[in-house]
Amino acid sequence: MANQHVSDPTEHAHASHELSFWRKYVFSVDHKVIGLQYCITAWIFLLIGFSLMMLMRWQLAFPYQPVPFLGRFLSPHLAPNGVISAELYNQLGAMHGTIMVFLGIVPLAVGAFGNYLVPLQIGAPDMAFPRLNMMSYWLYLPAGLLMLASFFLPGGAAQSGWTSYPPLADINPGQTVWLLAMVIIITSSLLGSINFLVTTLNMRAKGLTLSRLPVFVWSEMVASVLLLLAFPPLEAASILQLADRVLHTSFYIPAGLVVLGVPSTATGGGQPILWQHLFWFLAHPEVYVLVLPPMGIVAEIIANNTRKPLHGYKTIVASMIAIGFMSFIVWAHHMFISGMAPALSNFFLVTTMIISVPSVAILTCFIYSLKGGSIRFTTPMLFALAFLPMFGIGGLTGLPLGISVTDIYLHDTYYVIGHFHYVVVTGSIVAMMGGVYHWFPKWFGRKMNDTLGKVHFWGTLLCMNGVFFPMFIQGMAGQDRRYWDPMTQLHNVPTQPLHVVSSISAWTLFLFQLPFIYNFFHSMFHGEKADNPWEATTLEWACPSPPPHGNFVKIPRVYRGPYEYSVPGAKTDWIAQDAPEAA
Repeated sequence: MANQHVSDPTEHAHASHELSFWRKYVFSVDHKVIGLQYCITAWIFLLIGFSLMMLMRWQLAFPYQPVPFLGRFLSPHLAPNGVISAELYNQLGAMHGTIMVFLGIVPLAVGAFGNYLVPLQIGAPDMAFPRLNMMSYWLYLPAGLLMLASFFLPGGAAQSGWTSYPPLADINPGQTVWLLAMVIIITSSLLGSINFLVTTLNMRAKGLTLSRLPVFVWSEMVASVLLLLAFPPLEAASILQLADRVLHTSFYIPAGLVVLGVPSTATGGGQPILWQHLFWFLAHPEVYVLVLPPMGIVAEIIANNTRKPLHGYKTIVASMIAIGFMSFIVWAHHMFISGMAPALSNFFLVTTMIISVPSVAILTCFIYSLKGGSIRFTTPMLFALAFLPMFGIGGLTGLPLGISVTDIYLHDTYYVIGHFHYVVVTGSIVAMMGGVYHWFPKWFGRKMNDTLGKVHFWGTLLCMNGVFFPMFIQGMAGQDRRYWDPMTQLHNVPTQPLHVVSSISAWTLFLFQLPFIYNFFHSMFHGEKADNPWEATTLEWACPSPPPHGNFVKIPRVYRGPYEYSVPGAKTDWIAQDAPEAA
């Protein structure tokens, strides 16, 4: 039932002029400002995480060679004579994964796009709990800065990978700050997910039934449920690992642990594999938190640029819900080589195969939506179209990793790196780049430059494939991941040149992000003015661009579904959700 106790948005608009700069733009409770704060902050973290990876790629492509230009600025202890040491490489690897997933993609997908668009797409003036919303961002940002600050502390940053596996993580330096930051980040996500669910279920405009919600809103709802249910186990696990490090407990430290030939004094009856279960119980639903909102973005862009309704709306929504449910019973396919019983491995093998079915259903619906459409190859549409084959490659290459007999060979190789990055980089990040171009006119009332957008698209797409596709070849050749020196093993020598290909592609990929950065900030002030340039039907386009405080001039009423394009007999090829029946 729609919430009808919403105050007049025009009153909010008048009240907003009385707010100071700090209350309006820094410690704001307006979901739009918070969404943009998340957006810009998350892109900055993604750029930082990408930069760490570029340093790693130099070491992989040219082992033992000094880093050009930047080598002189690196710590002499961690990079003697500009050569990246094993300790620094491990720090770069752990922080790259952590920053990209927990500080970059999830905050961008949920905190940025979700915060800005969900209230607009359901016709609400704001989130249900605006102050909780502000608190969510102001936990996220300090936690991210704390994570980065660990590079400058004695012992450096975390060195145990983004998965933080004990007992290594219990004895390595840098993990204490990592764990503290993770606890704060998780708390931030929990506050946000509660807010999304309450807002969507209780503040929909009159007439906006669940069957009329845009696919993007459904994707954010399912992602919020995943965050709400899966993050608490990792928060508890992090607190237990923090206790191991600070209070000298032994939740994860096994008996008889020997470190560098010396028996550890901290040994106890702990179980390192307990952390793996708790971590992956979060981290596999987390993969779908990375994927579902981008799928929702692609759905909105495809419907708008084919000028026809999405094929299989109910199938897409049901598949997203099925993915959400199934994601909680597949986690241990990450643990086939941990020594679990074969019967248990077989259970997770079967559930992993089953969860691929709804993902394929969604992708199939997107592809069928193109059939018979009057396709407009706008910049957002190019990114949405690229998502389809790139995510398809990511999904197909994941199937051998869900089967225990093939995963045992491939698990610790570069094949896994290639698979995961095809899902969340050529998949999720590409979709969210398309989302930026699509909703930029709503955010700022101006369009981004189309020519620069297409340069960004083609350069990004080609370079991303150049970075990650060679990893499949390296993985199938048996090249192990995580190694500081890829030449340690003789069988890696034949595939070593592919590291050079991946590294050059990565550095070129960075160059192609410069037009995007320039385009974003330049267009904020000098872009072509636009209100609803895409002639889109969903409710966020029913308010001014950019929306005022309170969003809508008057509370909207919804009369139809979200994708009324090319309706027979209509005067135009689109009918807005809030247009009266007479239209």
